[in-house]
Amino acid sequence: MRLSTKGRYAVMAMADLAVNSDGEPVALADIAGRQEISLSYMEQLFAKLRRSHLVKSVRGPGGGYLLAHAIADTRISDIIRAVDEPMMVMRCKGGSAEGCMANKGRCVTHDLWEELENHIHLFLSSLSLEDVVQRRVLGSSGELHRKPLPVAVRR
Repeated sequence: MRLSTKGRYAVMAMADLAVNSDGEPVALADIAGRQEISLSYMEQLFAKLRRSHLVKSVRGPGGGYLLAHAIADTRISDIIRAVDEPMMVMRCKGGSAEGCMANKGRCVTHDLWEELENHIHLFLSSLSLEDVVQRRVLGSSGELHRKPLPVAVRR
């Protein structure tokens, strides 16, 4: 499974907006600079985020973007869906009786991939932008950054 840059960058940009807004519009150029993402790519993403009512634009001097909802109410899955990022791990369409085989049958691993897709969707739907910003999404990789690694003693 691969999550393209559209989905990753949209989540990064929304987290940046959440952290740097303080109720004031944030310029897209500032977000693009901090996240090291091209401004033109950022403009494309924010157009989609605006159409999905996840951000609001403010025109004029001092303008920029604001979150349209509280960070606790903004789901990571909604951000990814807004930028048209499909979360597919199967060749065929999930939930379909037809499979991806030439005879329209389902391959032996179909249910495995469909269930993985369901878990990914549930996981991303369970997380809010607030969870990301507050760094509540720490798995084993987060543990590695908080504790020093043990040093092997040679004798």
